[in-house]
Amino acid sequence: MKNTKSPSKFGMNKMLVYQLIGLLVIVLAIFIGNSYFKKSLHTVMKAPEFVLTDQNNKRISNKDMLGKVYVVEFFYARCPTICPVMNSNLKFVDKEINNPDFGIISISIDPTNDTPEFLKNHAKKLGVTNPNWHFLTGDRDYIGKVADEFDIFVGDKEDEAESLNHSGMLALVDKDGNVRCRFDKNGMPILYYSGLNYEDAEGKNAKLDGKFQPDRKLLIEDIKKLLEE
Repeated sequence: MKNTKSPSKFGMNKMLVYQLIGLLVIVLAIFIGNSYFKKSLHTVMKAPEFVLTDQNNKRISNKDMLGKVYVVEFFYARCPTICPVMNSNLKFVDKEINNPDFGIISISIDPTNDTPEFLKNHAKKLGVTNPNWHFLTGDRDYIGKVADEFDIFVGDKEDEAESLNHSGMLALVDKDGNVRCRFDKNGMPILYYSGLNYEDAEGKNAKLDGKFQPDRKLLIEDIKKLLEE
């Protein structure tokens, strides 16, 4: 009769140790992966091309911004509501970053009134000193197309009641011309950052004179990450 031996207690314990080590490695890999995932920034898309005229009557394009990290907003200088808030928050961001490789692209949706001369005066009133902060103007149809390609809402110019309506969202663009963003707590890309003020720290209820700017802090953190890339 063939003699069969059952596994020894030592062999079983050794196998169990190997299994536990394997499980620990998998858990550790998942933890490290999730940690990296949360810290990394998502690539939303290639930033749309644009060529417009700034406050110094200089033609500025997306190609001029390559090699710089920059933020894009759509606004208009005579706006009495959210635009001053957005400009103010971006000025705060610009001061905090204080880096020659950082810029801001502020595109007017009211080019009829926002001439280069008017925008130059607007920038002066804001106290803008960053040479990479460009207040851009041009053809309204073209600007509407650029906004659509950024997927940032701008009202239809043919609709008198809507033509000057626009989103308070900001696009963050990296040195290679990619729109980037962070992930939210559920692991979903936020796509854009809010340039508005809020009455609550969570950023749920926008208010012109709100004391909280939760996305402003996140934007500063993410700009610094991109500047290091």
